[in-house]
Amino acid sequence: MKTPPNPVATPTYDRAALTPGIVHIGLGNFHRAHMAVYLDDLMTMGLAQDWAILGAGVRSGDAQMRDALLAHDCLSTIIELDPKGRTARRVGAMTGFIAVQPDNAALIAAMTDPAIRIVSMTVTEGGYFIDAATGQFDTDAAEIAHDAAHPATPKTAFGAILAALKARRAAGVAPFTVMSCDNLPGNGHVTQSAITGLARLSDPGFADWILANVAFPNGMVDRITPATGPRERAMAAEFGLGDDPVPVTCEPFRQWVLEDHFPTGRPAWEKVGVTFTDDVHAYEAMKIRILNGGHATIAYPGGLMDVEYVHESIANPLISRFLDKVEREEIIPYVAPVLNTDLHAYYDLIRARFSNPEIADTLRRLCLDGSNRQPKFIIPSLRDALAAGRSIEGLALVSALWCRYCAGTTDSGTPIEPNDPDWDNLHRLSLAAKSDPSVWTRQKTIYGEAGSDPRFAAAFATALNALWANGTAKTLSRYLGD
Repeated sequence: MKTPPNPVATPTYDRAALTPGIVHIGLGNFHRAHMAVYLDDLMTMGLAQDWAILGAGVRSGDAQMRDALLAHDCLSTIIELDPKGRTARRVGAMTGFIAVQPDNAALIAAMTDPAIRIVSMTVTEGGYFIDAATGQFDTDAAEIAHDAAHPATPKTAFGAILAALKARRAAGVAPFTVMSCDNLPGNGHVTQSAITGLARLSDPGFADWILANVAFPNGMVDRITPATGPRERAMAAEFGLGDDPVPVTCEPFRQWVLEDHFPTGRPAWEKVGVTFTDDVHAYEAMKIRILNGGHATIAYPGGLMDVEYVHESIANPLISRFLDKVEREEIIPYVAPVLNTDLHAYYDLIRARFSNPEIADTLRRLCLDGSNRQPKFIIPSLRDALAAGRSIEGLALVSALWCRYCAGTTDSGTPIEPNDPDWDNLHRLSLAAKSDPSVWTRQKTIYGEAGSDPRFAAAFATALNALWANGTAKTLSRYLGD
């Protein structure tokens, strides 16, 4: 066996003495490298011993994660990818994983336990059943319709949460706090909308009770955690952990900003770097626009130029300069001030994070689900720039690059595999937009009223036509004034 490059840090606290206080639904890489790490840090300090995590899931893939983690006593391998040297630790904050069942009976029972005071979730940005056309909770979604008709045997996380809250109310037990850890604006408000929207379909009075009694704190989360594949498993093997099929790799940086709204208590996360504030929205807008908007800005040109990794894209002089110009001229000017934060310094930090070669984060991951991400990460900056009557050419080009990507081939003709839940429709519209760019910008669910703005429509058409005629590199070069 290869000698481990550094010793693996393991829990120094007595895991047998831990008791659960949190159920987390959707236990993927991000959660294990984020909230679980913060809790592990607290437990190492001798704190939060009654806040251990019970993992949970409502999808078939969650059962595979459960099997993998139970085989390792629910320890997670976390490898931090610092360019100065990798470090590994075994995080022990989770003590069990609830059985994954079609009717979610075990999950409901676990959340009914009075010891559980927080139910957290990472169900992806697109997992909140939001109607893209209206921005409201989608009551017509098939799974939501099922849960409304069969509230005792729900299929969704939201249905299971409702069933558990109802059982706790009947037993006279205080409701748990529901905490989203997903990367979307106003995640607490969105979660509240989903849960009360579902409740209202079968029991309007219960929906009103939830609004009056259940806390849904907003939060901003940030840490780059690539998907696990052969490379990540090979890293675990280098540390002597080759039998772990689900190690997590992540960047050294992490951030968590939360509203302090936990009526039944919470871990002392402020002792390990979590920021508690009444103004989560300001941090959230900064991160979504500068970091996530920056991801989109480098992902699509890189993807069209056959670049594979994020650090390779930011190292490309054209893409790097494109990012700088768009960020400094069309994104950062419309980000509201954040307490004790220099926005340009924050952007410099983002650039450094993008440049970390150890992460090996793929552009394909960043290009995923543009139909859900563009309206959140790019269009708000576009709307603000239009309202200010200032330059929108860079953001229009970002949008045109996304459209061109959805045509399904790179500039070299290499096929792009489907990379969006709505790929078939986007692919069709992208090809039609080659001759009529307005076909693309008329997507109300993506652009809203901005799509019909004459300035944006003209700038988008110019950019898209240039991409088809001249390719990505020449189009970027022209935008940069070369």
